[in-house]
Amino acid sequence: MQVGVALRNMGSGATSEILAGAAKFADNSGLDHLWVLDHIAIPPDDSEGSEGRYVDPLATLAFISGITKRIQIGTSVLVLPYREKFTTAKLIASIQELSNERLLLGVGPGWMEPEFKVVGKDIKNRGTDTDLTIDFINECFDNHIMIENEQDFIFSPRPKKPPILIGGNSTKALQRVLKRGDGWMPMIKDDEALISTCAKLTENMVSSRQITPTIIPLRQLDLVDPDKSVDTILKLKEAGCAGVEHFQAYNTLDEFKYIADRLLEIKNKV
Repeated sequence: MQVGVALRNMGSGATSEILAGAAKFADNSGLDHLWVLDHIAIPPDDSEGSEGRYVDPLATLAFISGITKRIQIGTSVLVLPYREKFTTAKLIASIQELSNERLLLGVGPGWMEPEFKVVGKDIKNRGTDTDLTIDFINECFDNHIMIENEQDFIFSPRPKKPPILIGGNSTKALQRVLKRGDGWMPMIKDDEALISTCAKLTENMVSSRQITPTIIPLRQLDLVDPDKSVDTILKLKEAGCAGVEHFQAYNTLDEFKYIADRLLEIKNKV
């Protein structure tokens, strides 16, 4: 069972020094993956905790991929409707190539309406735009020669496609996983509900596409009571999860190191 941690690419702790120090520390530990978040244009009245400061997630992953060697790196989640599909696919392929195929691509349709206004997108179309971009990314990784706007082009570099993990708990999100994704990133606190949904999703994906989904839920583990967290991880493993992403706020490198050390202690007890 893998254990990962969120790398805060927002707020006062999102500096090159802290990001680099945290990434190197996690890479040298026994943790399995690092995750970054995505917001593109925070309105002032929603800026508490970050002050509206978000370093772009793909830029952050490109930065840390060059200073790490082992740990997997991922987006949790990349909001696809904000982004032009070709540039996004190119950036994803480039990070996957330069990181030696350590990328985990969590994606979703987003939810914060002011951000859609800023980028000139209709939030009502976010589901359709998400699906179109996922389809385009999958097609790029499947084909060396692509055609767009009646023009053929070479999609390169074209490393192994990173797993596409769909975020969200809604019926539409699960349908998106079933049809287009390689896995799921849920945020469900009810263990029994999660176990039931994971079992049904796995059965459906094995039946329809002959693949077992990679499921990595977002869950804040209890760092004060490690045994409680071990029980949680064992339940997630029973549900068919491949790992868990722990998210917790921090502002300094020492605070990150404390979190990473506690997570490693929990992982070693599983």
